[in-house]
Amino acid sequence: MALTYLAQALGNVLMPLNLGVLIISTFAGLIMGMLPGLSATMAVALLTGLTYSLSPTSAIISLIGVYVGSISGGCQAAVLLNIPGTPASAATALDGFPLANQGKGGLAIFLCTASSCLGTLVSVLCVLTLTPLLTKLSLQFGSWEFFLLSIFGVIICGNLTSKGSAVKGWISGVIGLLIAQVGLDQIDAFPRFSYGNVNIMAGLALIPIMIGLFGFPEIIKAFKKTEEHILTYSPYKFKEGLAILKKHIVAIIRSSFIGVGVGIIPGVGEDVGGWLSYWATKSNSKHPENFGKGEYAGIISAESGNNSCIGGAIIPILSLAVPGSAPAAVLLAAFMMHGYRPGPLLMNESPEFLYQVVVDLALAAIVMFLLALVIAKFSVRILGVKKEILMPIIYVLCVVGSFVINHITFDVKVMFFFGLAGFFLAWAEYPAAPFLLGVILGSMTDSNLRRALTISNGSFMPMFTRPISLIFIFAIICLILSQFGVFRKLKKKMSAKAA
Repeated sequence: MALTYLAQALGNVLMPLNLGVLIISTFAGLIMGMLPGLSATMAVALLTGLTYSLSPTSAIISLIGVYVGSISGGCQAAVLLNIPGTPASAATALDGFPLANQGKGGLAIFLCTASSCLGTLVSVLCVLTLTPLLTKLSLQFGSWEFFLLSIFGVIICGNLTSKGSAVKGWISGVIGLLIAQVGLDQIDAFPRFSYGNVNIMAGLALIPIMIGLFGFPEIIKAFKKTEEHILTYSPYKFKEGLAILKKHIVAIIRSSFIGVGVGIIPGVGEDVGGWLSYWATKSNSKHPENFGKGEYAGIISAESGNNSCIGGAIIPILSLAVPGSAPAAVLLAAFMMHGYRPGPLLMNESPEFLYQVVVDLALAAIVMFLLALVIAKFSVRILGVKKEILMPIIYVLCVVGSFVINHITFDVKVMFFFGLAGFFLAWAEYPAAPFLLGVILGSMTDSNLRRALTISNGSFMPMFTRPISLIFIFAIICLILSQFGVFRKLKKKMSAKAA
């Protein structure tokens, strides 16, 4: 029966009309993912309205295509400009941009795109085979687990991005968590730190903050009087890229499963999947000091992790009708709009839908890979443009990207403010990535901590009685202690003995 449903789903996608829809929507997703300010959530949301007149099959194909394309497309801006096209690509910029500075922008984009495709394909297998098992695990996460997961993510990001001083990374992440508290709280809807300003009553928009933190410092640096450094583009051989992928196949598989695991946890998202995958690869590397300087394993693991979250986020949609990420939430609404009812009864009411989603995801990943390579031949030429010419264009894109979120000029002011903040953070050598992750996870951290304390009447003791919480607490303590001098020396001695 399963083979029959798979064959039927494959036949549906390969129909000329549906295949054309898949190609166009995936291409649109890639372009929207490349442009800072147009997130995957926005891409899926914009297309949802346009699919209303399409048949349910064509609509689902187009929505999954734009979802895969937008998450994958963000890596190109991260590699070429050090400005993540989407928050999911923030980890990719750490090693992608240094590779571009070394004249390996084309090779970096190939590795990112291939890793994105492979990560999505691994998640497809998980959607098909591991849905019941993974959904049981996600049901074990309560408020304490979500709170500790967010703290764990910020600490990992601080460890990874700080150059020698994890404390600076943690401070940056905590500042981001505090910035996320601006606006109405999610428990009592009480305005906090808004001071009567209606523009920030609902909180500060994420995309203008992201554009400011990563875009503005690059624009300012371009006009500083420094020695002229012309970026060069060295063509790469296809076999060279495949050889690098083969060498890091373990990192791809590990990162893909990490991404699926993160994706299935409701409300976490692709950006956390990318960071956790990056951390896992760096922790298992024999040369972790090379990360952040143009390490192939860094971009491969980050892109495998964030793209495998796509399939992971769809798993709770199909089985519980609970989205695993923000784009998945929009996708759930689109499923319902087109007459599907995800949830525990899905396999009884429309079992063919699971196989249709699986085939759509697999073919969207393949189409994305082919289209991204074609686009890369043109986008990588950005490296040859003088920064004095390129950066004013990037500046305009930053302003437009900030404005189109809510169509208010206040978001442009937010982008300016955090652009200056990003410049001073870079000057003081405080990493911007933990700051951004703190902003992303801030509402989840606050709401889950307060909800947990409300249930326990203000007691923290229940946190120490839950097995998953204890695992997170142990991991957080280990990450913090690993930055002390005694533990660093012990780690060096152990590494020397192993060598």
